[in-house]
Amino acid sequence: MSFSTPLNPTATPFLPAVTSLPTLSDDALTSTLDLLFELSPDLHTLALPTMRSISFDSYDELISTIRDILLALTETLSFTSDPSYPSTAIDDDAPKAPLLRILSAHPRLGEKKVDSALSRAEQANLRGGGGDSEEVLEQLRQLNEEYEKKFPGLRYVVFVNGRGRGEVMDDMRWRIDRGDYEEEEREGVRAMCDIARDRAGKLLGAAKGR
Repeated sequence: MSFSTPLNPTATPFLPAVTSLPTLSDDALTSTLDLLFELSPDLHTLALPTMRSISFDSYDELISTIRDILLALTETLSFTSDPSYPSTAIDDDAPKAPLLRILSAHPRLGEKKVDSALSRAEQANLRGGGGDSEEVLEQLRQLNEEYEKKFPGLRYVVFVNGRGRGEVMDDMRWRIDRGDYEEEEREGVRAMCDIARDRAGKLLGAAKGR
């Protein structure tokens, strides 16, 4: 299957057959990545050559390969090799700048304006389908602000996996207090890929049910 235009964001999202990926247009491949990982031009640049050169048997294989590429990027610069890191990590020309932009593609927890339909559904599930009180939203705003001050260039990313809002906020606090920048990069990569696997399973399952 091949198509030359991006997936329509107002239509029911779907994934093309994984075995067809090497034959698809760039627009189709980037739309597939956006469904799984959120819109990220840096991820497009990083992942498209792999999607063109390798035939995957499953989306799990594709996501695992992208995870390994991203985890390798987290090792390209360390505190020992650059004493000013992570204060320089958010410079546009810093070695890890593309990675940090990829990790910031997901919306903030509790963010009111969320463009991605899948992210909106995930945040709604975290709320149990109901809206958050202004008090909870303010707590989330403060936690996000504190997290991003503690880890410049990063954004808190987590695979909720059935956990409630309070448990996720406790995890956010724990990670802030831990204060390990490099581990947060790895946590972000793993969470993004866990979310991508969950999305792939749901999208493929929905397609089979049609």
